[in-house]
Amino acid sequence: MELNTKSEPCQTPRMKNIFAIIVATAVLITTAPSADNSESAPPNIIFIMADDMGYGDLGCYGQTIIQTPNIDQMAREGTRFTDCYAGSTVCAPSRSVLMTGLHTGHTTVRGNFGKYGVTGLAGGNGRVPLDKDDTTVAEVLKTAGYKTGISGKWGLGEPKTSGHPNDQGFDEWFGYLNQRRAHSYYPDFIWKNKEKFELPENRNGNEGTYIHDLFTDFALDFLDRHEKERFFLYLPYTVPHSRYEIPDTAPYSQKKWTDDEKVHAAMITRLDRDVGKLFQRLKDLDIDEQTIVFFCSDNGAAERWEKRFDSSGALRGRKRDMNEGGLRTPMIVRWPGVVSANITSDVPWYFADVLPTLAELGKAAPTPNLDGISIAPTLLGKPQDLSSRYMYWEFFEGGFQQAVRKGNWKAIRTSIGKPLELYNLKTDTSENRNIASRHPLVVAEMESILQSARYPSLNWPVESLD
Repeated sequence: MELNTKSEPCQTPRMKNIFAIIVATAVLITTAPSADNSESAPPNIIFIMADDMGYGDLGCYGQTIIQTPNIDQMAREGTRFTDCYAGSTVCAPSRSVLMTGLHTGHTTVRGNFGKYGVTGLAGGNGRVPLDKDDTTVAEVLKTAGYKTGISGKWGLGEPKTSGHPNDQGFDEWFGYLNQRRAHSYYPDFIWKNKEKFELPENRNGNEGTYIHDLFTDFALDFLDRHEKERFFLYLPYTVPHSRYEIPDTAPYSQKKWTDDEKVHAAMITRLDRDVGKLFQRLKDLDIDEQTIVFFCSDNGAAERWEKRFDSSGALRGRKRDMNEGGLRTPMIVRWPGVVSANITSDVPWYFADVLPTLAELGKAAPTPNLDGISIAPTLLGKPQDLSSRYMYWEFFEGGFQQAVRKGNWKAIRTSIGKPLELYNLKTDTSENRNIASRHPLVVAEMESILQSARYPSLNWPVESLD
C-alpha cells in the first residue's frame, strides 16, 4: 500500500500533524513484531544445525570470502545472536545437551566416547546412547500435538539401543546414527526409521549420491506432507565436517586454494543454497509466517583456516577447546512478524535453553529440573534478565576440563589442579587477558559453581572428584 505524503494546499498544520501520526503508525504496524501472533497458535519449528561450522564462516558474522546469501538474508529477516553457545565443544555431547535441556555436567552423553557404552557401527567402543528415561525436546513437543521429524546426523544412539531417535520422540528419522560413519558423504547405507536405507550406487567407493542432498530432499518432503499440521523438523546437517567430499567445488573451483579449502567453502555455500530452498518451500506452502526457524552450528570450527577464511573470527580456539572459538556458535532466529527483524542481540544463551524455549513456544510442559531457561521472552521482544544464571560445560578428551560463564565473566580450568583462568568477555571477547589474579572474589564464586554444577557419571568418571 502506498501512502501519498505530498501536502495539499487546503491542509492546515493540525491536519498535517494528524496525517503524520497516521503515517508513523502505519510504518510501525508494518515493521514491528505482532504481539497477537506470539499469543496465537504455536508455530511450526525448524531447527537447522551445521556440523563444525565456525563462528566466522557466515557473511552475517564477518565472513568475506564464502558466499552465504540465503543465511545472510535470514539474519536480515530475523535476530542474529552474538553470544550463543553450543552444548559442548564436540559433536555427541553438544547434541545431548540440545535434546535434553541438561548441560554436560548432567546430561547422559558427555563425550563422543564413554568408559562403557556399546560398540558403534563404525567399530569404536564406548558409544553411549540416550537413556530410556531421558526426555527429549521432540518428546515434549509431541505432547502438544507436534509431528516430529529429523534428518541428518543423530549421534546419540546406535541400532537397537534406547537412544534411537524413533524411541526418543521422533516420528520420522532419516540419516546417520553413528557420527563416525557420518564422516563419509557417499555412504553405502543410512537409516530410514529402524531399517537400513541402501545406497548401492555408493558401494565399493563409488560416488553416486551425495548424502547431504538427500537430507534436504527429506526436509522438503516433510514440509509438503505436514503443511496442514503443526510440526517440529530437526535438521542436523553433516556439512562442513570433514571428510572433505563434494560433487563439485563451484563457485570456488578456479580459486588458487588448497583442495580442502575449496571443498570447505563449497560445502557451506551448498548448505546455504538448501536453506534458501527451505525458506522458498515455506513461502510456496503459505506457512512461512507460521514457522520459526533456528540456524546454528554444533560446536566451533574444526579448522581455523587462518588467513584464508578465519573461521573462528576474532575468537580464541576451535573445536575441542573450552575457549570461545570452541563453544560459541552463530545463532539466527527468524519468525516473520514475531521475532524482531534485522537486529543483533548479545543476550547470552546456549543449547540447554532450547528445550524449555521450544516447549514455551509450542505451549508444551517442559520436563522439570532442567539446566536451561526458556528464552522465549527474549525472542518475542519482551524484557528478560538472565544476568544471575550461569552456563556450564565440561569436557573429557585429554583430561578433565571445565568452563563456566556468568554475566560477562568466563572461567576455564584446563586440567585438574590448575588455577582458573578468568576473562571479562565484555572487554576481551578473544580471551587474551587472564585477569584471575585481579578478581579473587569472582574466582572464588566460579570455583564454587564448578564444584556444584555437576554430578558423577559412570561413563565419564573423574577419579579425583568423584
